[in-house]
Amino acid sequence: MFFLPLIYLSFISLGLPDSLLGSAWPIMNVDFGVPVGNAGFVSIIISGGTIVSSLLSHRLIQRFGTGRVTAVSVAMTAAALMGFSFSPSFVWLLACAVPLGLGGGAVDSGLNGFVAEHYKARHMNWLHCFWGVGAVLGPVLISALVQWGGTWRRGYSSISIIQFALTALLLVSIPMWKKYESPFAGHRGGRRSGNAAYGLLAPLRVRGASFAMLTFLMYTSIESCMMLWSASYLVKMKGMPPESAAGWVSLFFLGITAGRMVSGFASIKLSNEALIRIGAILIIAGLALMLPPLPVIFTIIAMMLVGFGLAPIYPAMLHQTPIYFGKQNAQATMGLQMAFAYTGTTLMPPLFGQVFSRVSFSVMPYALLVCAAGLLAFTARLTVTSFQSTSE
Repeated sequence: MFFLPLIYLSFISLGLPDSLLGSAWPIMNVDFGVPVGNAGFVSIIISGGTIVSSLLSHRLIQRFGTGRVTAVSVAMTAAALMGFSFSPSFVWLLACAVPLGLGGGAVDSGLNGFVAEHYKARHMNWLHCFWGVGAVLGPVLISALVQWGGTWRRGYSSISIIQFALTALLLVSIPMWKKYESPFAGHRGGRRSGNAAYGLLAPLRVRGASFAMLTFLMYTSIESCMMLWSASYLVKMKGMPPESAAGWVSLFFLGITAGRMVSGFASIKLSNEALIRIGAILIIAGLALMLPPLPVIFTIIAMMLVGFGLAPIYPAMLHQTPIYFGKQNAQATMGLQMAFAYTGTTLMPPLFGQVFSRVSFSVMPYALLVCAAGLLAFTARLTVTSFQSTSE
């Protein structure tokens, strides 16, 4: 019983910094005197770090154990966030983005693999619901601090302190993780055992794996662009003040949080595949409400609806990993899926950001609609392909 609350706390901590950059950027870019599209460069470095640590997470966890890897990773993110709060220039932000990405990727892959192996689908949904709790609090904190006369730097330093407190709790809990780890975790010989020979790219040889990887790519393209550019969309296209836009973006994360709480209960009756299809349809409906001719109230509703639609997809896909790829290979596959997910996070926000800033932010909902259509198509193909493989 101790581990589930601890993992939930870890995911709140993981969600807190994820929403900060997008909500604070309309203020930060003015402070640093850089173009609005430059947030994409920070995002690409963070995501690049997560790709590297996700791919290495399988071997790190087998060698050192989930508890140690998680504690060290959270400490890295805490230090990086404190660095953000003291950044004297934009270049400093780029440097601090490296440990932030490396730490976040290892926590994400390790804890997702642990929950997929040891807990039911509802717990995976609720786990990511707690990520949403952290993601909701980030924009609210930034908005409140600015309106009360503080700065975005106070938001980063406050969350850094929370991360350091969680690091201390994780360090104390390390001996207890051994009861739940595999017998090879935390030993040097562990990486030669079990699925260690299962190479980093081996999951791609499984039938239908390419559709699973592309689903993660499309999902994170939508989620990360909504996280990073929603506030800027409200400012540029709807004329909303930056401090107000930061607060309204929290509705997107509220939609994810509420959706994952609901989908946790729904997963008792509905399959993971059904939840994924329903979510994709809701995303498309929400993005349609964001189209430029519609008034701002529709955009605000749309942000929550898109978040609600995204909610079940990521945890449902992760929980399907042992089913699609086998329990013995689940952690290696989890790392590769995380890498594809973060590739979307790495490439799409800066690419879209440059397009939005050079052309117009009015194209944002159209670009994300293309990604949503791709997500729906890839998940449909994955379901058909996996059914055919099971029937043969």
